[in-house]
Amino acid sequence: MSAETQATRRYVRATMAGELLDAATERRLAVAWRDQRDEASLHRLISAYSRLAVSMAGRFRRYGLPYEDLVQQANLGLMRAAEKFDPDNGARFSTYARWWIKASIQDYVMRNLSVVRTATNAAQKKLFFNMRRVQAALERGGDGSLGSRALAQGIATELCVPVAEVELMIGRMAGPDLSLNAPQSDGGESREWLELLEDEAPAAEELVLERMESDHRRTILTEALMTLPQRERRILVERHLADAPSTLTELGAQLGISKERVRQLEERALKRMRAQVTDAAPGLAPVVAAA
Repeated sequence: MSAETQATRRYVRATMAGELLDAATERRLAVAWRDQRDEASLHRLISAYSRLAVSMAGRFRRYGLPYEDLVQQANLGLMRAAEKFDPDNGARFSTYARWWIKASIQDYVMRNLSVVRTATNAAQKKLFFNMRRVQAALERGGDGSLGSRALAQGIATELCVPVAEVELMIGRMAGPDLSLNAPQSDGGESREWLELLEDEAPAAEELVLERMESDHRRTILTEALMTLPQRERRILVERHLADAPSTLTELGAQLGISKERVRQLEERALKRMRAQVTDAAPGLAPVVAAA
């Protein structure tokens, strides 16, 4: 038996031997902590209900996580409950603390049971902690004749969650995590599972051809643009190539002409560009036409 386990068992025995608080004493301690921040009262309140934290931590041992960590998380939930508890709400502290303790343990289990987060919303959380219990009850009542679809439907009905969520959770909990770097077999020359994944990135040849095609198109468009008169070239640059395109009115003011004249020059420049590009690269003509 490890020293840590011995210490945990001593702690569990000590909590079970702690004092039991009546309602009046519990309220007095809670009020003293809330109103006066009396740490002695807080310590006594938490110590008295540590047995509740230990008891609830024991219910989650079936998940295979260290019991010491479960107890620690339960105590964190207990302290959170003591911080939030309002003695004037009429409820006993144990009733209020139970929810915080359970939530703290459940969050720890979901974060540490698997590398991949198993439950990310309320429906999945409900499934994670109740599916096996409901599944066992359905299988006992169905004399083993339930199919996978009927079983998933029964669980969804019992827990009031979508069937799709049930089927997804069944798949997630079907087996343990498997590293992609693990060998596919016990042989010394076995490949890793990672090698079976398909690389969806474009091949190097495709990237090179795409870059060459892009450079070719840019060259053709640049040469066609440079054949335009200076004023028309300026209009196209300001209207279509600038980070903040200018309006017809703005360009008209800069060039000393009307915005209608700017529109006419822009249209003529685009026609000239299309003609130049069509001769050099017919496939680029639609690109200029859409400009």
